[in-house]
Amino acid sequence: MSDSVTNLVQLAALAPLLALVGSIINGLFGRSLKEPLPGIIASTVVGAAFVLALVAFFAYPADALGVRVHLGSFLSAGDLSLDLGFMIDQLSLVMTLIITGIGFLIHVYSIGYMHGDAGYSRFFAQLNLFVAAMLVLVLADSFPLMFIGWEGVGVCSYLLISFWYTQKENADAGRKAFIVNRVGDVGFLLAMFLTFKVFGSLDIQTVTAAAPAIMFGSVALTGIGLLYLVAAAGKSAQVPLQVWLPDAMAGPTPVSALIHAATMVTAGVYLIARIGPIYAQAPGAAATVAWVGVLTALIAAFCAFAQTDIKRILAYSTISQVGFMIAAVGAGAYWVGIFHLLTHAFFKALLFLSSGSVIHAMGGEQDVRRMGGIGTRMKITGTTALIGTLAIAGVPFLSGFFSKDAILGHELSSNLLAGRGSEVLFALLLITAIATAFYMFRWYYLVFAGEPRHERAVAEKIHETPSVMSVPLVVLAIGSVLVGYLGLPAVIGRNIIEEWLEPVIGSAPFTHLSSSSEWLLIIASIAAVAIGLGAGYWVYVVNKGKLAERLGSGALGTLSRNGLGFDAVNRALLTKPAESVADGLSVLDREVLDRAVVASAAPVDLLGKLATAWQSGQVRMYAMAMLAGAVVLAVLVAALEVLS
Repeated sequence: MSDSVTNLVQLAALAPLLALVGSIINGLFGRSLKEPLPGIIASTVVGAAFVLALVAFFAYPADALGVRVHLGSFLSAGDLSLDLGFMIDQLSLVMTLIITGIGFLIHVYSIGYMHGDAGYSRFFAQLNLFVAAMLVLVLADSFPLMFIGWEGVGVCSYLLISFWYTQKENADAGRKAFIVNRVGDVGFLLAMFLTFKVFGSLDIQTVTAAAPAIMFGSVALTGIGLLYLVAAAGKSAQVPLQVWLPDAMAGPTPVSALIHAATMVTAGVYLIARIGPIYAQAPGAAATVAWVGVLTALIAAFCAFAQTDIKRILAYSTISQVGFMIAAVGAGAYWVGIFHLLTHAFFKALLFLSSGSVIHAMGGEQDVRRMGGIGTRMKITGTTALIGTLAIAGVPFLSGFFSKDAILGHELSSNLLAGRGSEVLFALLLITAIATAFYMFRWYYLVFAGEPRHERAVAEKIHETPSVMSVPLVVLAIGSVLVGYLGLPAVIGRNIIEEWLEPVIGSAPFTHLSSSSEWLLIIASIAAVAIGLGAGYWVYVVNKGKLAERLGSGALGTLSRNGLGFDAVNRALLTKPAESVADGLSVLDREVLDRAVVASAAPVDLLGKLATAWQSGQVRMYAMAMLAGAVVLAVLVAALEVLS
């Protein structure tokens, strides 16, 4: 690689710095800037970061193995020598483009959405910082630096989810997200310790290059893989650590879009794909990853059925779709997981921002039972939302169709999952695909179609959003249609994204599917979508929602709305025992330790009082004390003389 090309590629390393500069400017001076200047500054720096990433992307040779950008020496102790830097390669460039590209559109949308908010500049400062932390995470060339970005994303999510912190439920949601993610972070820390013990290094490239030399199925590699899975489950909201994400809807809608589409929840997928060689040598850990992903996808899809909050439905759909990604990387199809991450970034950002436009137009209303028919009043929002709905449902030939079909095919043909229930995993994902099409039809119909169910006063206020909000919707809708063509099945065309990612990611071996088998998979994918959408049409249009209403009011509906009771289980198994321990320690501290400390101070207090009695301020008392002391001293001297 020539020096000129290297210099162009290294421009991508400036992306986190640009976002950080925007955060600092708005954080320090934002209050003195008039709206919309803080939003323009924040959007500009992220847009500039996207341009730099594009330059690096087009300059990067397709077969190159990566360009390092050295940031400095961090630590040298014993056998550990740690330099911090960025690694710019095919995978990190794709992630950087997603983060900055989708992030830019969300920032622009936020200029209109956050108009008039008292925390306008603070919002954009935190949003920029969020992007900067995520960029550090994906560009890091070592686990410690990745962990810094990992923690930065966690802190920023806490700030943004609880942005309107004066409302208790918002503050509680932010705190819940922060605490649950700490569980995953413990897994990351333990994984790093074990990684260093096994490999003697925390450099990601060094570790992944050495992994194939470790014995296949090694207990150590399995342990490392499972610990990194715990970390991924926390960030990417996978079972049993998914409970924070639905409550994260308390934050402003652009935050929801950024978390779900381009940043936080994708971190776990990226982590597993980045260290794929470890999982390729640890089939037990890989199978566990796949099972966690599939079960999460199915459970979250069920939980989405009966939700009534417009954003909460999408939150469970995110958990489910990330489950698809986790299932893909667990099967060793690392490029497929990233491919679905890419397609999901477009249609999920689109769906969240379109829901934000609805909420904005309806004065904060989020209950889908009080919506309906909005598509006739908000044609741009309604049309783009329909495209996003069809894309996530997997309708041919939109983006979600191609990435889901690839996941199904690789789940079935993975040699890494051989003998570990790959057929069952495939069947469960196919059922989940049907469920996805159903609940997304429900979401769109209840919000944008059917008869209006809102009050007349609200209906009169409903209008299309300004161009600063509608233009990002159009761009995302176009992406939701086109990006899927980067990963066409072999029987249809060229798979560009697999070719691009292969040098850095590679893949576990797969059983080659015949052309007839691939066509059968495509037909199965189409059938799943048709069944799901058809069932949704029958339930909500033909049956007019009567069956849904009966089921929703029953035990299944309650179970779905309560997220299968995971919160209740966590409270029973974790929260209440922890509170009991805390209460016991509080009693011990108050009744035992405090009393012991007070009791131990009593003799000192007595001596103090006696000493105080002598401090009378009367000269004759001091003279008598001196005389008494002299007498005592004389007696002691005389006694010593006698004894000697």
